[in-house]
Amino acid sequence: MKRYQKATEILASGVLAAFGAATCFAGPKQAPSMAIKPKTMVRVGSVDERYQSYNIEMVEVTGGRFWKPYASKGEAQQPGENQPSGMSASLFEYRKPIDLYNPRLRMLAAALGPAYVRVSGTWANTTFLFDSDALAPEDPPAGFKGVLTRPEWKGVVDFSKAVDAKLMTSAAISPGVRDASGVWTPVQEEQLLTYTKSVGGSIAAMEFMNEPNMPDVGGAPKGYDAAEFGRDLSIFRTFIQKTSPSTLIVGPGGVNEESNALPAGVREMKSADILSATGPAFDVFSYHFYGAVSSRCASFGESATTSAAAALSAQWLARAGKSEQFYAGLRDRFEPGKQIWLTETAQAACGGDRWASTFLDSFRYLNQLGSLARNGVRVQMYNTLAASDYGLLDEKTYEPRPNYWAALLWHRLMGTTVLDPGPSPAPNLHLYAQCLRNHPGGVALLVINADRTEAYSLRIPVASERFTLTAHELTDKQVQLNGGNLQLGADDRLPELKGASTVAGNLSFAPASITFLALSAARNAGCQP
Repeated sequence: MKRYQKATEILASGVLAAFGAATCFAGPKQAPSMAIKPKTMVRVGSVDERYQSYNIEMVEVTGGRFWKPYASKGEAQQPGENQPSGMSASLFEYRKPIDLYNPRLRMLAAALGPAYVRVSGTWANTTFLFDSDALAPEDPPAGFKGVLTRPEWKGVVDFSKAVDAKLMTSAAISPGVRDASGVWTPVQEEQLLTYTKSVGGSIAAMEFMNEPNMPDVGGAPKGYDAAEFGRDLSIFRTFIQKTSPSTLIVGPGGVNEESNALPAGVREMKSADILSATGPAFDVFSYHFYGAVSSRCASFGESATTSAAAALSAQWLARAGKSEQFYAGLRDRFEPGKQIWLTETAQAACGGDRWASTFLDSFRYLNQLGSLARNGVRVQMYNTLAASDYGLLDEKTYEPRPNYWAALLWHRLMGTTVLDPGPSPAPNLHLYAQCLRNHPGGVALLVINADRTEAYSLRIPVASERFTLTAHELTDKQVQLNGGNLQLGADDRLPELKGASTVAGNLSFAPASITFLALSAARNAGCQP
């Protein structure tokens, strides 16, 4: 996708930063400026210190068939047992188990810490823990689809400790963990908790089942219903409270029920019915969100997909808020007062669209972080850290993608106290504010200009450090910070994320740009210790 023309942005310090292809004519029309008042911004909430977290899919840990990258030249494969039910084998590709000891992977993950790392996904519902140091079987036992070995899980535990990421997972719920009458048993989870403790780890949080609103896709027993879920969750809760009382029970973890973006013919078990059957049973209320399904899953129907042309639209950027509103309503009805976590999210389900790995998706990602923090979501878990097209990192090289750099800037600048920046002067200019991390009294302002043709101006009353993300073309995988390429240095060193010093006054924000402003001199009373 070509940028419309040169988008010239004049920094208040007098530095001229040019974005886009060079032209010899005037830049886009400049809208009137609006005053920002960081000193008097009101506190509206807070987020967990691990607000910005991520997923590593269970199938990555065990090795197996996950969403095939669009660029892959791999041959078509025969259908396999270890994939979501009812899906074409051509959508998936085999991976070896992820190397969680890889120095680059660990370094990049640690730079986002503290965080949660969630090891789950649809595959976790049907994965068997081989609790032995003997050679694991190639094929899983009856009632399972995959095998998790002790060394693989130890890799997860070691990774979580090395990168300051508390560990979250979900239970296996397939027929293999059930007794003769079909009732869930905690045998596998007891082995998992015991082994985790034996290697110096702990599980901070668990969901009983990944995405229970699609029980058949997730490998649940045939005809599994809300009453059976409620019965099994009661057993699970009693077991966790006795065996690992510090582990948070998180759920129910439904996905996309507000949009009905489910494949035709898929049986749904509604979260409302699940919650009616369970009663108050969760320590934390969770849900999943994808704004669409990727083009891999176009068979779901055209209305379930999206396009690059819509990626900056108000309608697309608002979808995360609409989903949160739906699930927050369920939380208020069935689990009032509980924290709400978004435990799985990305550009699109089914591995992401082709542009999920480009700068174009950073607008959605950062807008979602900002808007849901303001709405009261305490934790978000990005899917995935390094798999398929929606990963923060390339799965083969672990090179950072644009969303990784966006995540790193958020982590460095946005604190845990959420502020109200006031109304935006334009529908396509999105403003979010939080206390500036590690700067008492300071404010971090996020300015997302999702307008493809128009620049906007804001009057900032204090000096600031400016961090502007752009790309030569919106679908580039190379992103610029204040005009310079962001990339790893020698020995995989992260670059210095240095802001451009700006003086108080009018600041211009170019079309299709994302800017963080660090206002350390804001003197906001709500940001004092």
